[in-house]
Amino acid sequence: RCAELQVQLSEAVATLAGQKELVAKLEHDLSTIQALSAVHRPDAEGAATPSLEKIPEPIKEATALFYGHPASPGTSFPEEQMDSLLSIISSQRERFRAKNQELEGENRMLQHTVHALQSELDNLRADNIKLYEKIKFLQSYPGRGSSRDDTEQRYSSQYEERLDPFSSFSRKERQRKYLSLSPWDKATLSMGRLILSNKTARTVAFFYTLLLHCLVFLVLYKTAWSESVGRDCAAFCAKKYADHLHEFHK
Repeated sequence: RCAELQVQLSEAVATLAGQKELVAKLEHDLSTIQALSAVHRPDAEGAATPSLEKIPEPIKEATALFYGHPASPGTSFPEEQMDSLLSIISSQRERFRAKNQELEGENRMLQHTVHALQSELDNLRADNIKLYEKIKFLQSYPGRGSSRDDTEQRYSSQYEERLDPFSSFSRKERQRKYLSLSPWDKATLSMGRLILSNKTARTVAFFYTLLLHCLVFLVLYKTAWSESVGRDCAAFCAKKYADHLHEFHK
């Protein structure tokens, strides 16, 4: 009985290995398909029998291996095989959809975590600056050491920047000046900042300005040429008329 069970076990393991290879090959072939729209879908009930010419070759090959017979280029598969093939594709699509939903959920969670960590980092930076302010207040008493470590050096610049009256006054003056501008000046300033802060916008603005200048020059040249031609024609006609009067009507 033990020997018989060992033989059955070896046969089952071999069958399982073969099925795993077929499943792996089928998934690889399905991954090479650009979209599921490339697979011919069955028509509505009552429609004519659909042709199988639009089924991709990897699916035909995988179906042929699955049912144990080779597939020729013009072979049409039975309806049972097509239903089984569509069920395999549908299950594969559902697995991809579930995986996609899971990854989207993880992405949303990671974004929420990043926002929370960023806000916490900003709060910690503000708390550290306040702590440095207290440390500096305690160091102002006589008898206190004035030694500094790297942490204090890092936050001292931020603390001094907050207390700098010139930078604060400059920010207030810029804000007051901006609020006193007219709407078109604000629009011009915003447009200038937008153009100068983006490489693509700078390139587009440069070529747009060049095109406008070329168009203006061409229009002015055409206008000047037309007026010159008109003056020349008028002078020529006047000369011809004077010659005619002098010759025939002395």
